[in-house]
Amino acid sequence: MATQDAKNSDLSLEARIEALLFVAPGTVSVNQLATALEVTPRQVEKGLEALEGGYAQRGLRIQKHKGDLRLTSAPETAELVERFLDLEATQRLSAAALECLSIIAYQQPITRPGVDAIRGVNSDSVMRTLLSNGLIEESGREDGPGRPILYVTSPEFLQNFGLKALEDLPPLDLESLGADEDEEATELLKY
Repeated sequence: MATQDAKNSDLSLEARIEALLFVAPGTVSVNQLATALEVTPRQVEKGLEALEGGYAQRGLRIQKHKGDLRLTSAPETAELVERFLDLEATQRLSAAALECLSIIAYQQPITRPGVDAIRGVNSDSVMRTLLSNGLIEESGREDGPGRPILYVTSPEFLQNFGLKALEDLPPLDLESLGADEDEEATELLKY
């Protein structure tokens, strides 16, 4: 075992982090990596930054979701990976599903009644579709009448949309959306 430990110490921290991310069956936290590597969480974060910099021009990315990490293929390689693995054509989401998913992504955590209120229609079946596809997940219950379920996006959402973290979502410009609605209302009043 001492020989094995000597070999491991010859590897850089980045290499050891990369190996653990590669073999992890799911997402892992910085603290889990720090414990396994017997280093501080700050050292792991520095190692992750170095890895991300090295991955910029390569086919791998480190995906972050609510403090959890996973090693994934770069979004730019999706078509190549699908062809190589002979995957079926990607299932397309309906406009209603995309609308519901975008509401959840920007408003999370949110309840189904909250989604319904924004959309103006019942979202039961769309939410079931998103849940069954693993794009959203339950994250608890809201304190209030009936204690409705709160929904958030899942790590699969990030992977399917080629995002490293939720912060990579494009900014939501509510002012321009409101301005468009005001212009439409003004146009309708002219008639």
